[in-house]
Amino acid sequence: MRLISVLLAMALLSGCAHQAAPRNPLATWVPSGNHDARRPLLVVLHYTEQDSVQRSLDTLRTGNSGGRVSAHYLVGQRGERYQLVSDLDRAWHAGAGRWGAIGDVNSASIGIELDNDGRTPFAEPLIESLLVLLDDLTTRWRIPPGNIIGHSDMAPTRKIDPGVHFPWKRLAEHGHGLWPRDDTPPPPPGFDAMQALRLLGYPTDDPEATARAFRMRYRALREGPLDGEDHRILHALVQGWTIPAHPRARAR
Repeated sequence: MRLISVLLAMALLSGCAHQAAPRNPLATWVPSGNHDARRPLLVVLHYTEQDSVQRSLDTLRTGNSGGRVSAHYLVGQRGERYQLVSDLDRAWHAGAGRWGAIGDVNSASIGIELDNDGRTPFAEPLIESLLVLLDDLTTRWRIPPGNIIGHSDMAPTRKIDPGVHFPWKRLAEHGHGLWPRDDTPPPPPGFDAMQALRLLGYPTDDPEATARAFRMRYRALREGPLDGEDHRILHALVQGWTIPAHPRARAR
């Protein structure tokens, strides 16, 4: 029985090692210490648009009529946090879209679903919990503030989440995402708004959809062409004239 136990333990350890570092049988394994884990570059925020955390957990773990979906994390209205996929694995949350030079967003991001119906303000415990989670993720994976984005930012023709009620300015005050300073001047004559959007990371294949996504995030407005205030905000963001994180933001 002792021998069987030892062999079973060895088999389990072997299985774990294989999962952690799969090896190609077509080549001789000569390990090098000069490496680290592939790391995520973005965090993409979503709302669930469902009526309960349990329903969202079911959706994110099973097959659905529209196909299988998942996310790395789900944050509930009471602040409860669930992890469904390892940070190092590819979850199916982003779909078609782009952010800057990143075309396969699923392969380069961590997806966070927020328990919200898309029509009402986000619960305070949820936002507090999200800030704690973002503190952890951005510190461990060295994700810069400008790489905290919404689903609508990278897929403006398809998505509107996390929507007009999401408190982007508050996140920026805690060091997550960008927000313009109020005292920034208007842009110079000839300012190219579409080029500024591209510099931030927005896809601009459909300028109207991109403008809608930008205005929804920075002005809580979903309709209308870019105006002078939008240009001022864009100019401030590309120049780096953004609000600093509150000095106590990370001392939570």
